Amino acid sequence: MPTYGRLARFLAEYERLPAAQRQTFMRAVSAFVADLDSGAPPRPALRVKRVVSHPGIWEMSWAADGRATFEYGDEVIPGQPHIIWRRIGTHDIFRNP
Repeated sequence: MPTYGRLARFLAEYERLPAAQRQTFMRAVSAFVADLDSGAPPRPALRVKRVVSHPGIWEMSWAADGRATFEYGDEVIPGQPHIIWRRIGTHDIFRNP
């Protein structure tokens, strides 16, 4: 099972989301984790891709205008990916992902 961490900025932005958006994000995270756990690439609907001009930072779409950025950290459990959630919100998060 993949492990994760969250930056303080991510937590603050997450708390500001309406409850319905938090639920939508958590459904997307469940799908993302299932893909990581199975060793499959992330499903196309999540549109996981690298953030242009920010090496090591990735983005995931969780709604029409819902984005989250993350990076892969050092493994906490050997052989399991460790995700560090960086930002969450709209496309505006890409100004400083």
